[in-house]
Amino acid sequence: MGHDGDGVAGPGSHAGAVEPPAGFVGCDETIERLYVYLDGELTEQRRIEIARHLDLCGPCVGAYGFEQELRKLVANRCQDRVPDALRERVARALREESGATAD
Repeated sequence: MGHDGDGVAGPGSHAGAVEPPAGFVGCDETIERLYVYLDGELTEQRRIEIARHLDLCGPCVGAYGFEQELRKLVANRCQDRVPDALRERVARALREESGATAD
Protein backbone atom coordinates (compact mmCIF):
# COMPACT_ATOMS: atom_id res chain seq x y z
CA MET A 1 0.00 0.00 0.00
CA GLY A 2 1.12 3.49 -0.76
CA HIS A 3 0.71 6.71 1.13
CA ASP A 4 -1.92 8.03 -1.27
CA GLY A 5 -4.84 9.62 0.50
CA ASP A 6 -3.24 9.81 3.94
CA GLY A 7 -3.82 13.57 3.99
CA VAL A 8 -0.27 14.64 4.75
CA ALA A 9 2.10 15.89 2.11
CA GLY A 10 5.55 14.40 2.49
CA PRO A 11 8.89 15.10 0.85
CA GLY A 12 8.67 15.08 -2.91
CA SER A 13 4.90 15.63 -2.88
CA HIS A 14 3.31 17.18 -5.91
CA ALA A 15 1.27 20.37 -6.16
CA GLY A 16 -2.00 18.42 -6.07
CA ALA A 17 -1.30 16.92 -2.63
CA VAL A 18 -3.73 17.49 0.20
CA GLU A 19 -2.69 20.23 2.63
CA PRO A 20 -2.09 19.33 6.29
CA PRO A 21 -5.00 20.13 8.63
CA ALA A 22 -5.29 23.59 10.21
CA GLY A 23 -3.13 23.87 13.30
CA PHE A 24 -0.70 21.22 12.04
CA VAL A 25 2.88 22.08 12.93
CA GLY A 26 5.59 20.28 10.99
CA CYS A 27 9.05 19.25 12.14
CA ASP A 28 10.78 22.26 10.55
CA GLU A 29 8.59 24.74 12.41
CA THR A 30 8.80 22.77 15.66
CA ILE A 31 12.60 22.75 15.60
CA GLU A 32 12.72 26.38 14.48
CA ARG A 33 10.54 27.43 17.43
CA LEU A 34 12.06 25.06 19.99
CA TYR A 35 14.05 27.73 21.84
CA VAL A 36 11.05 30.05 21.99
CA TYR A 37 8.93 27.13 23.21
CA LEU A 38 11.45 26.33 25.95
CA ASP A 39 11.53 30.01 26.94
CA GLY A 40 7.72 30.02 27.24
CA GLU A 41 7.44 32.91 24.77
CA LEU A 42 4.80 31.47 22.42
CA THR A 43 1.11 32.24 22.31
CA GLU A 44 -1.02 29.68 24.11
CA GLN A 45 -2.37 28.33 20.79
CA ARG A 46 1.12 27.93 19.25
CA ARG A 47 2.41 26.31 22.47
CA ILE A 48 -0.42 23.75 22.30
CA GLU A 49 0.34 23.03 18.63
CA ILE A 50 4.05 22.53 19.31
CA ALA A 51 3.29 20.34 22.36
CA ARG A 52 0.92 18.23 20.23
CA HIS A 53 3.66 17.74 17.62
CA LEU A 54 6.20 16.80 20.32
CA ASP A 55 3.74 14.20 21.68
CA LEU A 56 3.65 12.51 18.27
CA CYS A 57 7.16 12.93 16.84
CA GLY A 58 10.07 10.95 18.29
CA PRO A 59 12.89 12.84 16.53
CA CYS A 60 11.52 16.24 17.58
CA VAL A 61 10.88 15.18 21.16
CA GLY A 62 14.47 13.89 21.22
CA ALA A 63 15.75 17.31 20.12
CA TYR A 64 13.51 18.93 22.73
CA GLY A 65 14.86 16.66 25.47
CA PHE A 66 18.45 17.35 24.45
CA GLU A 67 17.94 21.13 24.46
CA GLN A 68 16.10 20.99 27.77
CA GLU A 69 18.92 19.01 29.41
CA LEU A 70 21.54 21.30 27.89
CA ARG A 71 19.78 24.34 29.37
CA LYS A 72 19.67 22.67 32.80
CA LEU A 73 23.38 21.88 32.62
CA VAL A 74 24.29 25.43 31.59
CA ALA A 75 22.03 26.91 34.31
CA ASN A 76 23.63 24.69 36.96
CA ARG A 77 27.13 25.58 35.84
CA CYS A 78 26.33 29.29 35.83
CA GLN A 79 25.36 29.07 39.50
CA ASP A 80 28.79 27.94 40.60
CA ARG A 81 30.20 30.22 43.27
CA VAL A 82 33.53 31.94 43.02
CA PRO A 83 35.84 30.72 45.82
CA ASP A 84 36.09 33.21 48.69
CA ALA A 85 39.89 33.32 48.42
CA LEU A 86 39.69 34.37 44.77
CA ARG A 87 37.01 36.95 45.55
CA GLU A 88 39.24 38.45 48.27
CA ARG A 89 42.28 38.55 45.96
CA VAL A 90 40.31 40.36 43.26
CA ALA A 91 38.87 42.84 45.79
CA ARG A 92 42.37 43.49 47.20
CA ALA A 93 43.81 43.96 43.69
CA LEU A 94 41.02 46.42 42.84
CA ARG A 95 41.62 48.39 46.06
CA GLU A 96 45.35 48.50 45.36
CA GLU A 97 44.75 49.56 41.76
CA SER A 98 42.35 52.34 42.72
CA GLY A 99 44.75 53.49 45.48
CA ALA A 100 47.70 53.52 43.07
CA THR A 101 45.89 55.69 40.52
CA ALA A 102 44.61 58.14 43.19
CA ASP A 103 48.14 59.52 43.84
